[in-house]
Amino acid sequence: MPKKTGTTARAPAKRADTDGQRATPDDRRAKADGRPEKARISAAARSPEQLSDCASAVRARLRNKDYLPELIRLQLELVKLQEWIRHQGLNVVVIFEGRDAAGKGGVIKTITQSLNPRICRVVALPAPSEREKSQWYFQRYVAHLPAAGEMVLFDRSWYNRAGVERVMGFCSDEEYQEFLRSCPEFERMLIRSGIILIKYWFSVSDAEQERRFQARINDPTKRWKLSPMDLQSRSRWLDYSRAKDEMFAHCDIKQAPWYVVNADDKKRARLNCISHLLGLIPYKDLTPDVIELPPRQADTGYVRPPLTDQTFVPEVH
Repeated sequence: MPKKTGTTARAPAKRADTDGQRATPDDRRAKADGRPEKARISAAARSPEQLSDCASAVRARLRNKDYLPELIRLQLELVKLQEWIRHQGLNVVVIFEGRDAAGKGGVIKTITQSLNPRICRVVALPAPSEREKSQWYFQRYVAHLPAAGEMVLFDRSWYNRAGVERVMGFCSDEEYQEFLRSCPEFERMLIRSGIILIKYWFSVSDAEQERRFQARINDPTKRWKLSPMDLQSRSRWLDYSRAKDEMFAHCDIKQAPWYVVNADDKKRARLNCISHLLGLIPYKDLTPDVIELPPRQADTGYVRPPLTDQTFVPEVH
């Protein structure tokens, strides 16, 4: 008998929001910790970025000895979820949005690491072509929606219009306003058709984003991640904050709410996001019985061609 598994999604804890919302630091805690009077800045005197830095400094970064065992456990649960999606013919869409360098790609890689790419696939579309620009805005995304038994992870999505396109002026005011009107109805339509739609926003502080950008600059293997749009996101930090807040005001709907992931600590963000995802889709353990390897076919005297007839990769290592 299959057993029900999965974790129950818990409500997010009250903390300083890294995009400047609901920042509620407890100044009395500073006094209790014995910090000098100058360090106990009132909440009203702090900028959103300062509030974020205070919130992030409360907890040390997660160490591998705590991170890896929990990650292995969660990845095993993801395999069970994958089999349940396939078995039940579910259509699952997970959207990953957020600040540049917030860790979206790392979370996606962690989720897909142990999964079957035929069941769980990643969609990361480039900039639209001239032909795509002439289409209905959502059209190029619809082509990548899942069939039965599939889960699609969107690394960026149709929310480009509410973010980078809005801030960088790649769309007109009319196109932007039309997106804010039509996006909630588009998502409700997807949900009515049977698609499970989950949306994550990865939030990172100003200081942490700068640290990650500098790390990319200094690492030749990561420098390709730093695009011209990433550089613009630094100089337009407040513009992106306004765009995100406006997007949430229109598109944080009851049927498909935005779930905000505090991403200043990448390891905690990965574990928190995967745990939450597992709690949103009830699933059962369909792990098959122990598999026995059949014996190898008996030798019937077949003589294979000599190895010298084949071209081998040079063994330089």
